[in-house]
Amino acid sequence: MSDDGKFGLSIIAFVGSVFSPYYAWANRKTAADPENFCALNVALYSRHHKRWCMTERGRKYTTRDASRFVVGPSQLEWDGTSLNISVKEISAPIPHRITGHIRVEPLRLSKFSTPLDANSKHHWGPLAPSARIEVDLAEPGQKWSGTAYLDSNEGVEPIENAFHEWDWSRSAMRDGSTAVLYDMTYKDRSSSLLSLLFRPDGTVEPFEAPSRKVLPRTGWRVSRGIRSSSSVDIHEQLEDTPFYQRSLLRSELLGERVTSFHESLSIPRLVSPVVRAMLPWRMPRRF
Repeated sequence: MSDDGKFGLSIIAFVGSVFSPYYAWANRKTAADPENFCALNVALYSRHHKRWCMTERGRKYTTRDASRFVVGPSQLEWDGTSLNISVKEISAPIPHRITGHIRVEPLRLSKFSTPLDANSKHHWGPLAPSARIEVDLAEPGQKWSGTAYLDSNEGVEPIENAFHEWDWSRSAMRDGSTAVLYDMTYKDRSSSLLSLLFRPDGTVEPFEAPSRKVLPRTGWRVSRGIRSSSSVDIHEQLEDTPFYQRSLLRSELLGERVTSFHESLSIPRLVSPVVRAMLPWRMPRRF
C-alpha cells in the first residue's frame, strides 16, 4: 500500500495454483504436475485504475530456480536484498494491461514457518513481515512507494482435503510490528486460531486474540469475520467473488486502532462445479 493510502497492489505467484480449475480437473484421475499450472496474479487498486489479472501458464512457459521464477512474459527475481518483479500481464475477459516493475525490499527476513493443519500438510510463514515497496508501472501510469508484506503458503495436498473456510488478516502496529490472525475452520468443522506478533527485531510472539466479530456477508454472500476488541468498519471492499473476498478493515487490536488487510476464503464455494466452470473467464490458460 502506498504511504498516502491512495494505491494498493497485491501479487501472488502460484506453482500448482490452489484456485486453478485446470489443476483441479487434471488432478481428478492422477496427481498432476504442479509445475504445469503456474500463474502470476496481479491486482491493482486505486481510484481510477482497478485491474486484476491471472493468466495460468503451462510448463513450457515457465522456469524457476533458487533466485528466479519466470511465468510467461513476467518474472520474479531475488537479488540478495530485494525481490524484483517485472510484470507484463493482461486481464480477462476484458483486456486491460498491467506492465512495469515492482521492487520489494524486506526490512528483515524471517525463517518462521508453522503448519496450519493437524497433519502438517499445509504450512504458512511470512518471509518479510515488514517491507518497503517501489512501484513503477507504464500501464496504467503509476509511480509510488509504500509499505509491503511478503509471505508463503505451501501444501502437499489439495486445499479442500483439510479446510472448510478461513479468515486471515494482517495489521501494521505503531511500533513497526506486524500482527497476523489466521482463523481456520477445518473440513470436520473443528477450528484453530493463530495470533502472532512479528516484532521489528525478528522475534515472534503469540498474543491473546480478542473475540471474533462477525461481519456482514459480501455481495456474493461470502461469510467473514475478524478478531477485534471493538467495532469493525469496512473501510474498502477490494475483491468480492463467489468464493473469496479481500477488504481493508478498521478494527482494534492490542489496544490500538488499526487498518487491517483482510481476506476470507470459502472452500465449498471454491470447489463447486459451477464456480470452477466460471473461473476460466477470469483465469485463462496458455499451454
